[in-house]
Amino acid sequence: MDFAVVGVNHNNTPINIRETVSFTDTQKIEGINFLLDNGIEEAVILSTCNRSEVYIYSKNILDKVEVVKNFYQDYFDVENIEEFLFNKTGEEAIKHVFNVSAGLDSLVLGEDQILGQVKDAHDFARQLGSSKKVFNKLFREAITVSKDIKTTTKISHQPLSISYIGIKCLKEKMGSLENKNALVIGLGKMSKLAMKHLEEEQLNNIYVTNRSYEKLKNIQDEYKNLIPIKYEDRYEVMDKVDIVISATASPHTVLKKAEMPKTSNKLIMMDIALPRDIDKNLNELENIEVYDIDDLKKISQANDKKRRELACIGELIIDEKIEEFNEWLDTIKIDPTIQSLNDKCSDIREDTLDYIYRKLDLNCREKKIIDKMLTSALKRLVREPIINLKQIKDSGKQEEYIKIVEELFDL
Repeated sequence: MDFAVVGVNHNNTPINIRETVSFTDTQKIEGINFLLDNGIEEAVILSTCNRSEVYIYSKNILDKVEVVKNFYQDYFDVENIEEFLFNKTGEEAIKHVFNVSAGLDSLVLGEDQILGQVKDAHDFARQLGSSKKVFNKLFREAITVSKDIKTTTKISHQPLSISYIGIKCLKEKMGSLENKNALVIGLGKMSKLAMKHLEEEQLNNIYVTNRSYEKLKNIQDEYKNLIPIKYEDRYEVMDKVDIVISATASPHTVLKKAEMPKTSNKLIMMDIALPRDIDKNLNELENIEVYDIDDLKKISQANDKKRRELACIGELIIDEKIEEFNEWLDTIKIDPTIQSLNDKCSDIREDTLDYIYRKLDLNCREKKIIDKMLTSALKRLVREPIINLKQIKDSGKQEEYIKIVEELFDL
């Protein structure tokens, strides 16, 4: 058995490719079923605006990596996708899980949002039965370590989320956001963070729209100067705003060039969704500038020097946890042997009790006493071999002892 991760992410793949291999929940189900049907033991799919990655644990791991690569090519039908797919195996793949969970492989170093996304991806796989003993342990450890790193280093205390960088980018482009008006499209985490940061910049009015108008009413009291508008009226406020921020989960474009009215005011649009919300051709219109997630990457690179220093501490913590995880992996190698020993004891117990009960006329209480005594005696017989096997650190020596135990006990 071994580990691997295959996919694309912001490190080596542009946004137009990433958005074409982004998984919906339905596609995750189909993908996981395909992987399990093709002999992969365990699988988790993580799909965010910055990454589409498939984690697997299985025998013949290099062959299974090819299965995942072929799945990406055939399922998404993206031309030349193989040029962007990366893969990591073994301990490198394990470290990738820890780094991603801790935000150390994120566009914004140390960001918090990815931790929840990893947890959701693992929960999703666990409910489908594709995350079992090994991945349950791995992802739980990665999530726990991530929380430890954030507590120890406070790496995420500097607000550098995509939403925050987007607002800073807007401020940089406009000089000041004070007394400006904004339109925010969507009501997800990114949109709410954007509204929070916009409030801090003392905007005049923040128009907000969402496909569900009722949801807008529920948040109206949470933000100052918030003006809910119906989704179908979003184009009508374009001449009233200076800024547009869009972060929906829509699979389709929510602002189209063909439907955009002419405006005399300058409009700066920030698209922080994936797939993208805003038609990139809007850049061709006079007085309109459109920026997306990849544009924010340049700003994030200038803001994360301190986080990189803290990330070094996080990596040391991760290295310690990976060593502990590898030790745990070594111990589970003996699980089949332990199970066989227990099964052997169970067979002996049942055969012996059956013989005793047939030969002796015992009441219920006497049967229970004999059962408990026999069970305890058999456990004492195998307890020491099991403990000693678990304490062996040398994997070669452990495998040798496992073989000896199996031969001696005829397992």
